[in-house]
Amino acid sequence: MSSFVSDPRDFYQVQNPPPGTVIEPTELEIGQGFAKGPNPDPLPKLFQPLKIRGLLAKNRIWVSPMCMYSAQDGFTTDFHLSHYSQFAMRGAGLVMVEATGVLPEGRISPNCLGIWKDEHIDGFRRIVNHMHKYGTIAAIQLGHGGRKGSTIPLQLYGTRDSMRSTVEEGGWPDNVYGPSAIAYDDLHNKPKEMTIDQINIVRQAFIDGARRADQAGFDVIEIHSAHGYLMFEFLSPLSNQRTDDYGGSFENRTRLLLEIVRGIREIWPQNKPLFVRISSTDWVEGGWTGDDTVNLSKLLLDAGVDFIDCSSAGNDPRQKIPLSPGYQVQFAERVKKEVPGMLSGAVGLITTSELARKVVEDGSADAVFLGREFLRNPSYVLSAAHEMGINIKWNNQYERGRLKTKYSFV
Repeated sequence: MSSFVSDPRDFYQVQNPPPGTVIEPTELEIGQGFAKGPNPDPLPKLFQPLKIRGLLAKNRIWVSPMCMYSAQDGFTTDFHLSHYSQFAMRGAGLVMVEATGVLPEGRISPNCLGIWKDEHIDGFRRIVNHMHKYGTIAAIQLGHGGRKGSTIPLQLYGTRDSMRSTVEEGGWPDNVYGPSAIAYDDLHNKPKEMTIDQINIVRQAFIDGARRADQAGFDVIEIHSAHGYLMFEFLSPLSNQRTDDYGGSFENRTRLLLEIVRGIREIWPQNKPLFVRISSTDWVEGGWTGDDTVNLSKLLLDAGVDFIDCSSAGNDPRQKIPLSPGYQVQFAERVKKEVPGMLSGAVGLITTSELARKVVEDGSADAVFLGREFLRNPSYVLSAAHEMGINIKWNNQYERGRLKTKYSFV
């Protein structure tokens, strides 16, 4: 228990060790059926801690950022507190808050989170503080929707003949922009080509968003440069056909992302890691490639990035994605092996504990991000440990629900 506090509403139980931490079972616990015997030796890397700068992740099973479309004017609500806390309470090593717009028009939909004004900080701080009570690393993904902005939320998909959100619905169809005036497809808004002034505004908005994230107490920032949103739109030659310093060559197309990274690193505390999520390939002929991702990762390492979150696709409807379990692991493996010093994460159709374990054990990635599987099973960390015969700490309040290897009355 925590020590008594002046306001009883601030009381909480101290979790020591925090849920999701591997602990050696006692003979009593083995006898009661909480474990078959001692923990495996060596312990699977999936459940070994991972140090990144000044942080130590208690395990390597992390919650991927997923849009929830549950905000108005960018503000967090009780939903977000409940949603992100459930994963922390159940032992996730890191929880990444969904793509959060650094500008009002940087949101993907009118119902996405935002961090473009100081008034947003307190709501995020409440979520971060609660996650920290369970020893979970609190991360946030900063993004800009670019040409895929002002779209409808998920619950409206398939209910109309376009993805466009109207002014009456809170959208900004006349203020959608990208590196070039090329629409994603006929269902999305056609963007305006960004001016240099707009590029400068976006760069500063990411830096200001990082400052607010620090004030909210986040441990990690991830820059969203994937899935066809603004940062990746600049990277890919399919969506960036500019002829100035921000288009054309690889150097020019990567310029804005690198400027943002350097700007954030100047104000982001040195003990806090900086992540970047990248679409590792367009899966389209003539688009961004795995080689480009490796080359960019080298530049990002020099600029102060610690971790590449390797996803793919989302930038061109012509994409041909070879979907299968772990289909994107190959990109995390390339970054890890070809960019010494850079950590990488694998994401995409990683559902079973066997696959999650193999990815990290084989050295293909340093951690795994799970999305939909956590929505199906918020206790994924606890159940994966049980399947591997690992004794893991549950949160104090849920202790009576610990999984057993045999039946007993305790």
